[in-house]
Amino acid sequence: MNNRPSDSYPSLEDKAFLVLLVAVSVAFGWVLQPYYSALFWAAALAILFAPLQSRVLLAMPGRRNTAALTCLMCIVALVLLPLIWITGMLVKEGAQVYQKLQSGEINFSVYLQKIYAALPDTVTSLLDRFGLGSSGLLQERLTAALTSGSQFFASQAVGIGQDAFNLVVGFFIMLYVLFFFLRDGAGLVDRIRRVIPLKEDVKQDLGRQFATVITATVKGNIAVAMVQGALGGLIFWALDINAPVLWGVVMAFLSLLPAVGAAVVWLPVAVYLLIVGQVISGLVLIAFGVLVIGLVDNVLRPILVGKDTKMPDYVVLLSTLGGISLFGLDGFVIGPVIAAMFMAAWGLLAGSRKASP
Repeated sequence: MNNRPSDSYPSLEDKAFLVLLVAVSVAFGWVLQPYYSALFWAAALAILFAPLQSRVLLAMPGRRNTAALTCLMCIVALVLLPLIWITGMLVKEGAQVYQKLQSGEINFSVYLQKIYAALPDTVTSLLDRFGLGSSGLLQERLTAALTSGSQFFASQAVGIGQDAFNLVVGFFIMLYVLFFFLRDGAGLVDRIRRVIPLKEDVKQDLGRQFATVITATVKGNIAVAMVQGALGGLIFWALDINAPVLWGVVMAFLSLLPAVGAAVVWLPVAVYLLIVGQVISGLVLIAFGVLVIGLVDNVLRPILVGKDTKMPDYVVLLSTLGGISLFGLDGFVIGPVIAAMFMAAWGLLAGSRKASP
């Protein structure tokens, strides 16, 4: 005879309700999937600007709509309008570079030949001996790699302009949802926390970790990358290097990756300037890259990020690249957030196992 209580197992009605709950949740996620990017960035910006929303609400007690609208206008002025302006410049320069590459006006083979011609005779003879000279296979491969890489970045910039309608729609959806996240965010988070079937301390730890990682990634990593890209584009413009905005964006893009950084762009350009005889420009670019662009990471990142979300560089690199491959540019944030939540969840499990007898 079975002496276990009848309520130790879920009833048929409970199982049916659980199946229904999972089904409608998956269906709802599928419906929202085309706009996941807008929803994600609305949530990220709401978390990032939650302290500002709290201060505005204190100055306007009982006027949640007005406070949320005021905070939204601040976000538009501080973040979104400059981003729109940079995107327009990027599309313009990307189209110009792409046309010059197609017409042959920008020819990396010519640049490599100039470098080869400026090298000392002892170096050129050594390169010729190994088949790496002006007619060597290495030059052909370098030319093809540089051309294809430049075409990729330029075509991506052009693609942003061609997909302008979807960007505009997503932009206004993000603003619309962001308003409600700012106004009702605290209550929404509390409702979600209540229905999650986890212990209260675990929910608090995971929620705190999620908010910290979002804040650190957006405010820290992306802000540092944008500053480095802006400085790189500024020095390229000052030295009259072609497409400074495009290369500034590329430097910002690469600055997000550990062990890569903006030096991948500005250092080869500086070396080229030195070799072809533009010594002053090359030295200025090297000095600016080392003393200004390079120090931004060491100065700003500890201030903006802190030490709470420190992850190993290899985890950041792999999660960032994996996030990009799965989610596109949004993966810069989504990938590290998933990695941080993974480490936090397993850290909580390890802590609970250690605490148990």
